[in-house]
Amino acid sequence: MIIYKIKELIARKEIAEKRKIMLIDVAKEAGVNRSALSKMINPEFGYVTTTAVLEKLCVYFDCEISDLVLLHKK
Repeated sequence: MIIYKIKELIARKEIAEKRKIMLIDVAKEAGVNRSALSKMINPEFGYVTTTAVLEKLCVYFDCEISDLVLLHKK
C-alpha cells in the first residue's frame, strides 16, 4: 500500500513558514484538486494519482518523491 505523507509535509512547511496551511491552500498553490488531496491523505481509499500530481506536490513542498510517498508493506 502506498501512503502519501502530505500531513507531515504540511506540518513541516507550517513550521518553516510560520503560518497555518490548510488543505485548500496546498491545492490552490500547488495546482492540485483539493478532493484528490483529501483522498491521498486518507490511506483507506488507496487513492491512485498521476506522476504529474506527485511532481506538483514535490515542487510545492520542495521535497523528493521519497519524502512524499511511503511504501507500506502489509
